[in-house]
Amino acid sequence: MRATVQRVSEASVRVDEEIVSRIGTGLLVYVGCATGDSDDDVRYLATKIAALRIFTDDAGKMNRSVVDIGGDVLLVSAFTLQADARKGRRPSFDGAAVPEDAVGRCAALAEALRRAGLTVQEGVFRAHMHVHSVNDGPICILLDSTRLF
Repeated sequence: MRATVQRVSEASVRVDEEIVSRIGTGLLVYVGCATGDSDDDVRYLATKIAALRIFTDDAGKMNRSVVDIGGDVLLVSAFTLQADARKGRRPSFDGAAVPEDAVGRCAALAEALRRAGLTVQEGVFRAHMHVHSVNDGPICILLDSTRLF
């Protein structure tokens, strides 16, 4: 599993002109599931996301997690995070999990984050979404459960 974690002051998802999810201060997390992802991958990402210290403390240092600040998470599925663009001009998505597997992994990640004490909003799996965010920083962190980066 891969994730792009963005520190935001607000974020929302719109589907067919209707806002379906919205958060204030917290994390906008795009997640892409890979073929062969397991419960271990879900646990790794949930733990990392919940504990990632990218919010500032009173001294202005990035020392606080989304849990520490009482922030929210907006989780958006994005199979394109599994794109391989090393060859040619058209990315390959062969490494992305089939939708039937990915939907369960995304739901498991959302539930794991909730168990960590977070309020989690979600996008709509396989829908064409318009994601609005106000990136705070900007702070964008890439995570990969296989520790590729």
